[in-house]
Order: sequence, then C-alpha cells, then structure tokens
Amino acid sequence: MKKYSVGVDLGGTKILAGVVNTETGEVINSTKKKSRNVEGESVIQKIIDSIEKTVAESDIAISEISSIGIGAAGQVDREKGILVSAPNLDCFDLELKKIIENHFKIPVFVGNDVEVATIGEIKFGNGIGYKNLVCIFVGTGVGSAIVCDGKLYSGATGTAGEVGHIIVSTGGRLCGCGENGCLEAYASRTAIEKKIVGVIKKGHNSIIQSLLQENGSIKSKHIKRALELNDEVVFNAITEAAEYLSSGIASVINFFNPEIIILGGGLIEAVDFFFDITVKKAHAKALAIPSAQTKIIRTGLKDFAGMTGAALLEKYYEKGAI
Repeated sequence: MKKYSVGVDLGGTKILAGVVNTETGEVINSTKKKSRNVEGESVIQKIIDSIEKTVAESDIAISEISSIGIGAAGQVDREKGILVSAPNLDCFDLELKKIIENHFKIPVFVGNDVEVATIGEIKFGNGIGYKNLVCIFVGTGVGSAIVCDGKLYSGATGTAGEVGHIIVSTGGRLCGCGENGCLEAYASRTAIEKKIVGVIKKGHNSIIQSLLQENGSIKSKHIKRALELNDEVVFNAITEAAEYLSSGIASVINFFNPEIIILGGGLIEAVDFFFDITVKKAHAKALAIPSAQTKIIRTGLKDFAGMTGAALLEKYYEKGAI
C-alpha cells in the first residue's frame, strides 16, 4: 500500500486538509479554509479545492496518494460515505464519498470528525497504549468518540459517543440539534460566545466588545486574552461552561470507566484556565474510585488530530482497528 494519504478535517468553522505519511504520522503539508457560512455542495467544492492545493504544495504526485479520508462534524453513513446530518454546518445528506471519489478517482472514506481524531490519537498521539478511552473535542459543538477494548465503539446506529447531546438542563437552552438542554448548548465555543454576547447586550462591559467589532466573531485567542486581562464577563462565561463540561465528563467517567479521557479543540488547547478548571471539577464530581483511575489530558496531535486520523481511515476500515 502507498504510504501517503490525504486527511480532511471538516469542522464547523474550518476545513483542514493535509498530506500525511500514514507510516510515521508526519504531516507533509496542510491547507486551511473557512467553512463557516458555507453550505450544501459548495462545502464539497471547498474540500476539493483544499485537497488539490495541499497535494500541489506537498511535492507528492496525486498518483502517490493511496486514499482520501474525511472526518466530518456530524452524523455519517460510513458505508455510503454520506454526511447525513451536520447542524453546525447546515448540511444534510451530502454525498461526500461519491462526488469526491469521482473527481479524484481515488478511494474516499468518511467518518465522524471526533471519531477520526480519536484514531489519530490512538496511532500517533496520547492514546497510544490505551484500550479503553474517550476523546472529547470542544469546538463549534461538543463531540466525542469511544474506544472499547482497542476498537472504536459506534453503537447500534453508528451514532454512539454524542456526549454533546447529553441533557444537562431539562427544558434548557435550545441546541443546534433541535432539543433543549444539551451539553453542547452550554459548553461549546458557540455557546460561550452566545453567553458573552448576551451579557454584553444587557449592558455589561467587556474587552470582547472591541474584538467583536474588529473580527465579527469570538475566537479562542480572544477568550484567552480577555482572561489574561481579568475580564469578568468572559471569566464568568468560561467558568459556567467548565461547570457544565465537567458534569458531562464526570458522567462519562461514572458510566464508561475509561482509562483516559483526551480533551481537544481550539478552546481546550488555547485556554489553560478552561482546561484546568474542567479537569479539577470533573474529578471532584465523578465517583471516587473510577475518578482516581481516569487520567484527563489534552490531545497529543492538537489541531492535526482530525486530519491525521482521517488519513488513516483506509487502514482502519481494512483492519477494523489501528
């Protein structure tokens, strides 16, 4: 088998594509494009453009590429390669495999974004050597994946691991899935941004006001900067989000009893306070015995976890495990 594959991380705000050496995990080249406010088949065109750009800049011929793997933020039909539902992208029933395979004449494999990031962590990141673990990524939404006895657990309908849709407040905030009170509606970066904007609209001052005027949206780096400047509005929003996220993680510890929980996503990587308080509270809320045995750490591959794992999808589907 050829040792190079293309991995694509299709998230709620970005498309990250790269050429990966699947034997070593080395990222030869990567390209990032925005996915926010892009919908339908225009998303597929952006993916194609990203793949063409990163391959062209890698000095590796397309004939040397074994496969293309895509990790998409949403529910997927793995067999047909269809993105069934991605509320944060406003995309439904996208035939990723069929269209992209026809374009490049290369096998295409599709998985959930956190699922493929977990594959990356198992092979080349902080999941090496563990048989029972959970990966949770905090971004536009809150996604997760489960590894049980060394294999990804997808459940009866292939949708296991939707920790972002654990109900944490009955009748609470409206989530992008259409339900009320989901963890994602309280602990995602989107939820934090809504919380901050809502408080500002009520007349509270925050350094974020000027950043919103300049950028139109709140990024992880803005939250980090605001916390460094002791911004009370941002501090309260992050503290609340960490409270809810820690409750979700504690539930995972109690229910699944993993050896390790790997946390990822831009906010987790950029904001130490958010990570630290979440971990501390999760351990405090979980049952004492499983809590003491469960490590909670950051992803080892950082922003490249999803892209690297996507590049490994061909090997994963051949073997059923990495």
